[in-house]
Amino acid sequence: MKTSDILKALSISLQIDPDPVITGISTLRDATSTQLSYAVSDKHANDLKRTNAAAVLVTQKLENLVAAGTVAVVVEDPELCMARITHLFRKVFDLPEAGSQQIDPSAKVFPNVSLGTAVIIGKRSRILSGVYLGDNVEIGEDTIIHPNCVVYHNCRIGSRCIIHANTVIGSDGFGYAHTKSGEHVKIEQTGNVIIEDDVEIGSNTSIDRATFTSTIIRRGTKIDNLVHIAHNVEVGEHSIIAGQTGIAGSTVLGRNVVMAAQSGATGHIRIADFTTIAARGGVTKNTEQGKTYAGFPLLEHRAWLRFQAKLARLGKE
Repeated sequence: MKTSDILKALSISLQIDPDPVITGISTLRDATSTQLSYAVSDKHANDLKRTNAAAVLVTQKLENLVAAGTVAVVVEDPELCMARITHLFRKVFDLPEAGSQQIDPSAKVFPNVSLGTAVIIGKRSRILSGVYLGDNVEIGEDTIIHPNCVVYHNCRIGSRCIIHANTVIGSDGFGYAHTKSGEHVKIEQTGNVIIEDDVEIGSNTSIDRATFTSTIIRRGTKIDNLVHIAHNVEVGEHSIIAGQTGIAGSTVLGRNVVMAAQSGATGHIRIADFTTIAARGGVTKNTEQGKTYAGFPLLEHRAWLRFQAKLARLGKE
């Protein structure tokens, strides 16, 4: 649909010239020449100047920063407008098309498994009872998905993975825009989850789909039970995430990161390669490579131990 048609669906009257055809929505960095994006603050200035998007929703303050060849659509609240636009591109659920699945003859699909349209299951993989695989899900070779797991539409799981019982992959990320009167407008999560090869995920873990692109679990990562990984997170290769850990949206973990039990990370930060976060550590800012941290507010582990020792002595006075 054309940009003007999208705005009309939102009851917004603007003259758009040129009026590009929009086939999807994405981030400023990832948008193609037929996609729509948005920006809400100066922190997006560099991405606005470089974006390939066909059109971008911006405030008047940001209008002059939009890349040449990209149409600037000036609105009062770009995030709220984009939230409403995502509803035009959300997944439409329908009954699966019989015969559209591609299941390798060596794979085993147990009784009471539900398969959506165009599901692909690779060689020697095992899909146990009670599993649901949504439309366009792809499972690699030698992967085991244990009972009652749910893999939402468009998600990809690599080879030699183990997904334990009751885990949910690809549920919606927690994203809302807010009206002036305090209402919460859902931002439809149109991305997916990509799980690379040799990943193991414990039971009752939730990994949310990205808003526009992909939540990614890199190869060799091991995730414990009862972990929550939010939308747009990227977990680096060979990382270890212990039970009851939570990682907020758009945070990036480098390779070989260790998150001990009940640790957590706020959103939009980077945890450097070979970082270790001790149990119950709370990460609120970027870390340095190869260091071990503990506590909240987060301190390097030795500093945290010294602090705890001083605190204990104070308690005895």
